Amino acid sequence: MASITRCLRNVNFGRSILALGVLLCSWAAAAQGIHVKSAQLDPNSGEYYLNANFEVDLTPTLEEALNRGVVLHFIFEFDLILPRWYTLYLWNKRVVEYEQHYRLTYNALTRQYRLSLGALHQGFDTLEEALAVLGRLPRRSVFAIDDIAQGVVYEAQVRMRLDTAQLPKPFQVDALASRDWNLSSGWYRWTLTR
Repeated sequence: MASITRCLRNVNFGRSILALGVLLCSWAAAAQGIHVKSAQLDPNSGEYYLNANFEVDLTPTLEEALNRGVVLHFIFEFDLILPRWYTLYLWNKRVVEYEQHYRLTYNALTRQYRLSLGALHQGFDTLEEALAVLGRLPRRSVFAIDDIAQGVVYEAQVRMRLDTAQLPKPFQVDALASRDWNLSSGWYRWTLTR
C-alpha cells in the first residue's frame, strides 16, 4: 500500500512539473513578438507629432534566419481615421496614412547587426540593442493641425509588423503556415479631438 501511495505521489509530482513546463513555454511564446508600449500624438507649432514605442522580440526561428543571412523587413504604420456611424469599419475615411520601412540584417564577417531606415544605417554589437532602437520611433511630424476639423472625434492607430512579402520566396511559404514567421503588434487605437 505504501509503494502505491509513493507511486501516486510521483505521478502527481510529474504532472505538476509538466504543467509548470507548459506554463513557462506558453509564457515565453507570449513574450515573443511585437508589443506596443506607448503611442501618442502631441500638438506643437501647428503640427501633430507622433511618439511611439514598441517592444520587439524575435522568435527563435526568425533569430536563426537573421543570423543565417535572411534580411528582415519591418513596417511601422500610422493611420488617422474619421469614423462614419452609418458604415462598417472598412469604409471609414482615412485622413492620414504614414508608413516607415526598416531593414534588419546581420553581417557574419563583422558580427554586427545593421538597422537601416532608407539610406541611414546604424550598426549594433547585439541583437537586443538593434531591436531596442527598432522599437523606438523618433518623434515625427505626421500631419498639420489644420488637416483635421475642430470638435470632430478621430481615431488614431499604430502598428509595427514584419513584412513577410519581402522575405525570400521559400520563407514566404513557411510564413503562410507558421506563427513563428508572422510578427505583428496588432493595431493600437486611441481617439483624438482637436
